Amino acid sequence: MPLLYHFIIATTVLGSFLMHGCATLPKDFERPVSRAYTDTGDTLLGQARRDEIAAHPGQAGFLPLGNGLDAFVARAVLAHVAERSIDVQYYLLHNDLVGFLFIDQLLKAADRGVRVRLLVDDMDLGGRDLGAAALDSHPNMEVRIFNPFSRKTGRLSQFVTRMGSVTRRMHNKSFTVDNQATILGGRNIGNEYFEADPSLAFADLDVLVIGPVVEEVSTAFDLYWNSELAYPALVLKGQPPTPEEIEQKRQKLSEFVAQQSDSAYLVALRDSDLANNIRQNTVRFYWGKAEVVYDLPEKIQQDFDQTQYHLAPQLGPYFAGVQKELIIFSPYFVPGKEGTAFLTQLSKRGVRVRILTNSLASTDVGIVHSGYAKYRKDLLRDGVELYEMNKRLTPQQRKEKKGPHGSSKASLHAKSFVFDRQTVFIGSLNLDPRATLHNTEIGVVLESTELGGGMGEWFDENIGKIAFKLELKKGKDKVERIVWHGFEDGKPVEFNTDPYTGFWRRFGVGFMGLLPIESQL
Repeated sequence: MPLLYHFIIATTVLGSFLMHGCATLPKDFERPVSRAYTDTGDTLLGQARRDEIAAHPGQAGFLPLGNGLDAFVARAVLAHVAERSIDVQYYLLHNDLVGFLFIDQLLKAADRGVRVRLLVDDMDLGGRDLGAAALDSHPNMEVRIFNPFSRKTGRLSQFVTRMGSVTRRMHNKSFTVDNQATILGGRNIGNEYFEADPSLAFADLDVLVIGPVVEEVSTAFDLYWNSELAYPALVLKGQPPTPEEIEQKRQKLSEFVAQQSDSAYLVALRDSDLANNIRQNTVRFYWGKAEVVYDLPEKIQQDFDQTQYHLAPQLGPYFAGVQKELIIFSPYFVPGKEGTAFLTQLSKRGVRVRILTNSLASTDVGIVHSGYAKYRKDLLRDGVELYEMNKRLTPQQRKEKKGPHGSSKASLHAKSFVFDRQTVFIGSLNLDPRATLHNTEIGVVLESTELGGGMGEWFDENIGKIAFKLELKKGKDKVERIVWHGFEDGKPVEFNTDPYTGFWRRFGVGFMGLLPIESQL
């Protein structure tokens, strides 16, 4: 979410100079209430694994999607077999190859008579009201925009005039079909999340879930869909698009998708691991108890201390109950004083705490790194193990979220926590103030020693290959300094400053760390 971070910092610094009246949003419009279908047991998805679900009463089946190709295939296949409904909720839906292919799948389902409800945060939709309204005009498709910016004034100014409102976003990510299967995780809809270009570089994680727990995701979706913060796309557009505009949009999309039929990306999707497993009928689910955890949409409108609307307290018992080991994957990691104290206390009582986050070289949001860097020494001093991605982004690549040519997964984006190799959280939640206090999030907690053990073993075997391990050393001058240990071209390397960074980048991030803006990170 780099755009939001940079806007927030800009407005924090310049806010007092730019205040000028509040933007307005449409009023007195209809927002028809609708809810997830519940009578979907007779659908193809309802019948597909009925016996397997019955054999695991009170449990969920889950399929991790660590590969971007598999993650898109899973969504496309679910959309293709949908019979009654598709409910889609995302923070970002890019206007790119993956975005177009994704919308095409939704439209084809709607053409078959499937009810499609598409709920997107307004952060990424500037200048795209016509396209959203054209989709909303489909008789079987509704599009709503969450916490929209006013269309009567510029977006940038609203980060000041509506500070505390538009600076709080819906960061949720879910894709639910026929109330029988859902996908949760860290991925937005865009090229960088689904390996649509060899140079695009986000390492991410989703999970496909089946079983009764899917109804909990549908309940959460309905709360957001029917919220007063969800505005129909046609209402924001002001006037409905003309039939000619709708036809032009649809024709342009159809032509684009047809041109991709033999593209390298479509070929890669058809040959993905999941696609092959589906053809060979070898898809295997893990099984275990599952709990969906999520913020309520009212969180965005309430003070930070109104924690009854928050996801974080729902995860509290899992963190507090750790006995032996905690593994954290969080691309944006700003623990704050309380989080640092909690993690160091875990370490002091014998829990092995290991954290993988982005390095200064791999992050696309330097300001967030400044909030994290100030806690590194305290964490290391008390035994917490820190790992930072061993990748680098150039300034232009960082701007475009691109990694070096030929280097995949240059930037971490997965958000997952592994508790004692028995329980796993997968969702949209970063461990930073913006996620825990400002935005809304969703995820699922899965109890599975097989899944948790597998993720722990992966960490053991691969962390040294993909990340630097940080060590706190005291020099001859008795001053503590951080040393980064890693590998470059298969050979061990050691850095005494943030790897692959120049003086001015380190200086800039260090300066930002002095600003009183941590609560906004």
